[in-house]
Amino acid sequence: GVVLTLPGIAALILSIGMAVDANVIIFARIKEEIMAGKSIRVAVDSGFKNALTTVLDAQITTLIAAVVLYEVGTTSVKGFALTLIIGIVFSIFTAVVITQLFISLLALSKKFSKNKYFGVNEDGSPKQMLNKTFSLIKHRKGYYIISVSIIVIGLLFMIIGGMNYGIDFTGGTNIQVEMGKQVDIDEVKDTLKDYELEPTIIYAGEGNTQIVIKTIKSLENAERSEIIETLGDKYGVTQDDVLASEQFGPSVGDELKANALKAVIIAAIGMLIYIVIRFKSWKYGFSAVVGVVHDVLMVIAFYAIFGFTVNNPFIAAILTLVGYSINDTIVIFDRIRENKRIHNKDNNETNIDRSLNQTLNRTIMTSLTTLVVMIPLCIMVSASIREFVIPLMIGVVVGCLSSIFVCSPIYFELCRKIGRAHV
Repeated sequence: GVVLTLPGIAALILSIGMAVDANVIIFARIKEEIMAGKSIRVAVDSGFKNALTTVLDAQITTLIAAVVLYEVGTTSVKGFALTLIIGIVFSIFTAVVITQLFISLLALSKKFSKNKYFGVNEDGSPKQMLNKTFSLIKHRKGYYIISVSIIVIGLLFMIIGGMNYGIDFTGGTNIQVEMGKQVDIDEVKDTLKDYELEPTIIYAGEGNTQIVIKTIKSLENAERSEIIETLGDKYGVTQDDVLASEQFGPSVGDELKANALKAVIIAAIGMLIYIVIRFKSWKYGFSAVVGVVHDVLMVIAFYAIFGFTVNNPFIAAILTLVGYSINDTIVIFDRIRENKRIHNKDNNETNIDRSLNQTLNRTIMTSLTTLVVMIPLCIMVSASIREFVIPLMIGVVVGCLSSIFVCSPIYFELCRKIGRAHV
């Protein structure tokens, strides 16, 4: 009985991206087992077993953020969060049960149980985008400088020019009208262009026969009456068809910002506790949370520099980013933990570089697949959902880079300064 709103549809499509992410983790593990010389059937069993912990850790950290989003979010954000929660639960089920069933059947097939169908060449070498090994930790200071520079530039833009706040934060005028039929929104905007409102217009009501006009301008009663008369000349509506007509202040925006800040703090604490418990080290948790804060600041910096509108969808996207951007970090940390156990005589720099290179193709692939499912959202849907998707797309790219170039180096710094080099 849940109402499926546009943010809910966005969450549904994002869930598809996350389900792909879980499958890519599993497939990458299976490839590694085949490359280690195991038969297809044994590699499939071992791959699923070794990937299970990583999949659960990555999805549960996002689930924590989604639950927080549901608890503190506004109505549309709650719809997004609920759909995302359902999507995460089912993506775990499909990855662990359904995908395992299908891949196991392929492994038992005489025709398909061959290396070439599992991303491995006949000589045991992998088919992958990047075959080069990188020394990433050695150049960590350069990454720090680039990240800090972008964030500082963004803060300077915020101080000098301010953020481009939308109607949710500035206040303005809201008019809701029963049109009697579904009308074309672009046509309505063209009808009202002489008023220079720069409005946001959305559908409402059963059958989308109502429109809600929002503008940052504070319109008096006489000005609102003129707008209704102009709509009346075009569509035949009267003052009796006006369902709501009011001015509102920025208090809604203040509440949104307060709730968003509270959600980020609660989600960060929740994820920190979970990671510390699962990885048995506060260094992993602290490094992951630093990465989340970095990603949020980077997205805000991009919005300040390029003047994108900051509004309710932006807040929802930031909160979603808090949960999603940690996925890649968890996968890399899981591999670091595993390599430190297997190669316990190697120092941290060697093990972290090894882990980053082993997961690099997967990290890039999952980010690309998530971006692929966002591109149709950005092109084909309404402006309000586009405002939600753009910060998410920026966040996915930033999150991918930060998991490689920020979180892992921060973990290395903590291990180097606190404790022995092999800890």
